[in-house]
Amino acid sequence: MDLRIFTEPQQGATYEQLLAVAQTAEKLGYGAFFRSDHYLAMNSDGLPGPTDAWITLAGIARETSTIRLGTLVTSATFRYAGPLAISVAQVDQMSGGRVDFGIGAGWYEKEHEAYGIPFPALKDRFELLEETLDVVTGLWRTPVGEQFDYDGKHVQIKNSPALPKPHQAGGPPILMGGVGKKKTPALAARYASEFNIPFQSAGDTKEIFGRVRQACVDINRDPNELTYSNALVLCCGRDEAEIAKRAAAIGREVAELRENGLAGTPSELVDKLGAFAEAGSERMYLQTLDLSDLDHLELVASEVMPQIA
Repeated sequence: MDLRIFTEPQQGATYEQLLAVAQTAEKLGYGAFFRSDHYLAMNSDGLPGPTDAWITLAGIARETSTIRLGTLVTSATFRYAGPLAISVAQVDQMSGGRVDFGIGAGWYEKEHEAYGIPFPALKDRFELLEETLDVVTGLWRTPVGEQFDYDGKHVQIKNSPALPKPHQAGGPPILMGGVGKKKTPALAARYASEFNIPFQSAGDTKEIFGRVRQACVDINRDPNELTYSNALVLCCGRDEAEIAKRAAAIGREVAELRENGLAGTPSELVDKLGAFAEAGSERMYLQTLDLSDLDHLELVASEVMPQIA
């Protein structure tokens, strides 16, 4: 199973902290460094304040060399589709083709209010997401020298030169996710290279992956073309005292983390990752909430990663 680091910098992080985590993750052999795309903290003061996902990843792209970079996930409400295609393409160029593009419909109304971003009804957000996917992929895949046009309900494009192009031919792999029963699997089947389930059990994972696989079959796509992944909060320790210390640092209870997250000793993590693998998961995003604890990453890399490679 591929292990990736997933951060939530809206909870409080500087660019320097994020860079340190990304560079440490690269050195230790993690598959990717991901960050959320949020502008408002949840259950914290959020100091020193939000950082923009794609500006952050652009900087990290130039200060790393091998690790993949991405968002889990960019909100389609945050950026116009055309400029978003430019931003992601440019970061992909700056990284030499190491970007994975995670995108969703957006859900956190308070952060839209806090920064003057329109927050449409759920139906309209899913329509906007679909049109954004159409436009972004259309711009990336239009041959150089040709123009791209699009006439949607929410997005209209006229005579676009469809530039710049990403480093990766056809554009970065698209990651989508969630637990929706109809629209989400259908959109993932049409557009995604990877489907991610956040913060669900191994039992629920198997059922949700099954819906995505069926959605692929419904449009005559091979379900095995997708990578299937999960995201869980990380809290690993060599003993109970270390586990408790790390749980306290992120304001969580050990018992709750063992039940709902990826928590415990290295051997416990190996067993739980095995259960997710049996449910069909090929990749795990380790939600790392204490960004100052780089030893946490070292522990997992040295004592968990070799057993699941």
